[in-house]
Amino acid sequence: MKTRYIYLFVAVTFVATLASYAVAHDMDDMDSGSDSGGTGAMGQMGAHMKMSDHMTMTETRAMTPADTQRGEQIVATMRAKLAKYEDYKAAIADGYVPYMESVPQDVYHFANRTATASEYMGDFDLARPGSLLYEKKTFGGYKLVGAMYDAPAADTPEQLDALIPLSLSHWHAHTNICLPKGVTEADVFNGNVTPKIRPDITSAARAPTEFGRGGGAGDAARMRVGYLADPRFGFTGTISNQADCEAADGNFHKQIFGWMIHVYPFASEDLKVAFSLEVP
Repeated sequence: MKTRYIYLFVAVTFVATLASYAVAHDMDDMDSGSDSGGTGAMGQMGAHMKMSDHMTMTETRAMTPADTQRGEQIVATMRAKLAKYEDYKAAIADGYVPYMESVPQDVYHFANRTATASEYMGDFDLARPGSLLYEKKTFGGYKLVGAMYDAPAADTPEQLDALIPLSLSHWHAHTNICLPKGVTEADVFNGNVTPKIRPDITSAARAPTEFGRGGGAGDAARMRVGYLADPRFGFTGTISNQADCEAADGNFHKQIFGWMIHVYPFASEDLKVAFSLEVP
């Protein structure tokens, strides 16, 4: 019971950040120092995800006829229950708040505090995902493309498979995270580290190489402050083990956030597309 309350606190704290922090970025380029999206903390939940020291994924299981049937049912249920959110204003009215909206992203997470807290308590409902996934339209507004579901960090592969089959896609978790001295896990949950412009870098030519590629990464480099300023730390940092983290005077976290999975039911009847690791 105590563990469940911890998950509830984490979820509520994290999603409280989403509700009040719609003026930042999803850390795609800022965390990586790169202009290729999908490498930051939220970016790895965006356009593309891949296995790494900082991202753990469930192993693929062999597809069974029962899994195929369940996948088709999941897609059908999501289409029926989430179609009302094709109007993003309806999503906002239902408590889904854009997360880090002000800087361009491949996919925007509209997160719901109550739904996410329920998921971290083990209450899984296809009709009430923790986050809705949107692409921004060229001339304003958002297009609904899918949803993200969460599960407690302590869930086993069997428990995750019971929610969405592991043969269809990969649940993922952000793991082996080293935060620098003075930055806590609570800071990450609460969004206390805000990306800002570095006043000492006024052009791409002046971007130091330690902040990315240098000589051509000025925009990304200028955004790297707080724990993002040092490429050793964070969700794509070069440090991925406790010994190196402690040697750098950082604090190591085996996992931050719980398990997550994206589903894109509006893209195709093909289950490989609907459960893809990339945005269709």
